[in-house]
Amino acid sequence: MKKILNENLTLFYTHNYPKFIKNKSPKKYNITLGIGGNIGNTKQLFDKLFLCLLKDSRFDLLMTSPLLLNPPFGYLKQNFFLNGIIQLKSNLSPNDLLKVMQRYEKKFGRKRSFQDAPRTLDIDIIFFDNKKINTEKLIIPHKDWANRESVIIPLNYMNKLKK
Repeated sequence: MKKILNENLTLFYTHNYPKFIKNKSPKKYNITLGIGGNIGNTKQLFDKLFLCLLKDSRFDLLMTSPLLLNPPFGYLKQNFFLNGIIQLKSNLSPNDLLKVMQRYEKKFGRKRSFQDAPRTLDIDIIFFDNKKINTEKLIIPHKDWANRESVIIPLNYMNKLKK
């Protein structure tokens, strides 16, 4: 199912996005991930990522958002992006989580050529509990998240689903 928000924004509802998985977990940290991609069959790739995270004992998946098709920013001469949000819990530290997510990106064909380049899969750590981190390798909350429709719109739909 899809819902057209305007000429540039469309929400997609699939089997795994949005999905409410569980609301309790013994793991320590609440984490919000942003996922995005615009190369290949992105919906299928997101489903594969969902299943990998579901099977990965380091994580307890809590909830996913609907997927948002939206225009690129920065480098504009590329396809629209599909974006979504995954909320999960983990006992990993922020830096260990970053390493794991970068391995997932690589597993799914991510190549880093230039800033805002087309990609198969981008995984951003939007929030990590209530922590604020600003290092060369990691900024949490994710830089400029509050100004990105690709984060705000899926988050708002998740918040509606929780109620």
